[in-house]
Amino acid sequence: SKWYAQGAGLMALVFYQRMAYPFFWVDLGYHLKLRRYRKTLQASMRQGIISYLDCFLYQARKNPNKPFIIFEDQTLTYQDVDQRSNKFANAFMTESSLKKGDIVAQLISNEPDFISVWLGLCKLGCEVAFLNVNSKAKSLLHCLQSCGAKTLVVGADLVCLVEEVLPDIKKDSIAVWVVDHTSPSEDFNSLLDKVEHMSGETLRELPKVDIMSNFLLIFTSGTTGLSKAAHIGHLKAILSMAFFPMCGATSDDIIYITLPLYHMSASLLGIGGCIHLGATCVLKKKFSASQFWKDCVQHKVTVVQYIGELCRYLVNHPMVPEERAHSVWLAAGSGLRSDVWKEFVKRFGRIKIREGYGLTEASIGFLNYTDEVGPIGRASYFNKLSMPFELLRYDPQTYEPARTDSGRCLRVQIGEPGILVAPLTAMNQFLGYAGSKVQSEKKLLRDVFKTGDVYFNTGDLLLHDHRDFLYFHDRIGDTFRWKGENVSTTEVSEVLGLVDFIKEANVYGVTVPGYEGRAGMAAIVLKDDHKLKGTKLYNHLVKTLPAYAWPWFLRIQASLDVTETFKQQKMKLVQEGFNLTVTQDPLYFLDVSQKDYILLTVPIYQDIVSGKIHL
Repeated sequence: SKWYAQGAGLMALVFYQRMAYPFFWVDLGYHLKLRRYRKTLQASMRQGIISYLDCFLYQARKNPNKPFIIFEDQTLTYQDVDQRSNKFANAFMTESSLKKGDIVAQLISNEPDFISVWLGLCKLGCEVAFLNVNSKAKSLLHCLQSCGAKTLVVGADLVCLVEEVLPDIKKDSIAVWVVDHTSPSEDFNSLLDKVEHMSGETLRELPKVDIMSNFLLIFTSGTTGLSKAAHIGHLKAILSMAFFPMCGATSDDIIYITLPLYHMSASLLGIGGCIHLGATCVLKKKFSASQFWKDCVQHKVTVVQYIGELCRYLVNHPMVPEERAHSVWLAAGSGLRSDVWKEFVKRFGRIKIREGYGLTEASIGFLNYTDEVGPIGRASYFNKLSMPFELLRYDPQTYEPARTDSGRCLRVQIGEPGILVAPLTAMNQFLGYAGSKVQSEKKLLRDVFKTGDVYFNTGDLLLHDHRDFLYFHDRIGDTFRWKGENVSTTEVSEVLGLVDFIKEANVYGVTVPGYEGRAGMAAIVLKDDHKLKGTKLYNHLVKTLPAYAWPWFLRIQASLDVTETFKQQKMKLVQEGFNLTVTQDPLYFLDVSQKDYILLTVPIYQDIVSGKIHL
């Protein structure tokens, strides 16, 4: 009877654990996996593998003939890319004055030479700054000037972008190299003709790396105007490479990457994850919904990297036979909405979804390693051990963290959205933005819970529910996300302000049924005796902003409220959106086929909401 009582007690305990803490074992399992990964990382660091480049060179030695990059009809092994990057390094060493510590801007589309040029520059000890290939003249110039690059390497297909700003580039004495056999003018240096004659042998000496130092510059949307160049440290880069392994991928996987390499997701998590595993990457110049599953079947793809937008395009695309004939077992990424998630799994077969959350600037990140649809991660006891963070109560008008009379911040209740902040530690560094102490300081919160503590403010609202799941709630501040890119409302406002008939503009993001993120909308005040000229505005936007930043809707107002309740006014505008029933103000919609802003009518509104009109 003693054994019976103990057995019954044990059963009761198991039953209680299942009911009260159903994810206890999954959380513990993931925590132990993370600890094992960190131990492996420390062991490889003791063997001298301490940087992204070291990891690549290790794979090139270990698996020289393993296919690394498959791109269109080319297949490059780890050894091929190693040798080609040596050639680039030797060409720069011979033909330019580049040296360790120099910042080099790279403006290249998705192609194998993006990786070869980047690794070649790493071999010289240069810090590479990735430029967005959708940048327009003003933004491109700002990025070049703010990151401090004195050399620009541009892809052959993007030369026209650089030609627009050549006079300014020459004024700043920036050397321009084009990844081509010939140069379009004497202002460009051709690179491939030099590379052909270079040795592919390993460089005599590779630069020593301090794990706490800068590795890369990646641009993030500026909350006060143009993009900011975030410093990415070597430690952050190495930690990012863990994403695919932590999702369960292995060296036998073939990983399909269609996301742009100038973003952290594709370059550090995607390519970096492939390198860490010694896996093969199928690289696509640009995502194509019609080609996606065909490519997966053709190249026997087993893992795909996504952003929510990409999954929605696939779900909305007409059926193709390949969508059920593929071998994909894992889709890993971020920004996937629950409705698209469910539809994606139902339609495309038993694909495991691994939804995560991460930032370019800091090492705070989450991963939903369960099969629960919707969350971005877990907030259990074990998770907080390895990744400390807090969700803070905020002022709904200013979005600033609320403080008590004694000046301390407050934690939110379970089920209440709060600002995600993370303490700065050796593992969670924030290296700041290039050339912008003010912007860097703005991301830090001081004296949060006690005097002298410092937290990184992500600017994102997250929600922690009663089952310890974390959900992305919203992005705050002056940016919103659309088409997988961050849009700066200040930058768009400035661009609109340059149009001769616009007196003032207030830009914000609005939700559209069936779409991730927010579509751009602008409340504008026209100058006296001026009318809205939609075609002229459209042509101006084409010249000045990438398509994802164009406002889809306009709201014509008599005046903008720019008093201290400006934020409140913006919130009211956001809430009202482009709903015709809640405002008397004339609303306009961007009809790209007509290259014009047309009056938003009830039928057009209904077609947008029902998904008949695509944005």
